[in-house]
Amino acid sequence: MCCQIDRRVIPVRKNITYETAIIRLEEIVTALESGELSLDKSLKLYEEATELSAFCKKYLDEAEGKLTILSENKTAGADDDE
Repeated sequence: MCCQIDRRVIPVRKNITYETAIIRLEEIVTALESGELSLDKSLKLYEEATELSAFCKKYLDEAEGKLTILSENKTAGADDDE
């Protein structure tokens, strides 16, 4: 699956940024909402969007996990100071 951004093709891969994925998702939503795409193109874009959405969810889940660990470490450190 690929991302088309600025008329160039960028494969969806591990080194894509969260921000790039969000921008591409916004482009896909706009295209799908236009109602001007063929069914085949709409399905391809929908498939791409589901992959990007899964990537973003995983990224956010990992970020939340890191924040939880940092928060727990800070709390544990504050408890040690008392």
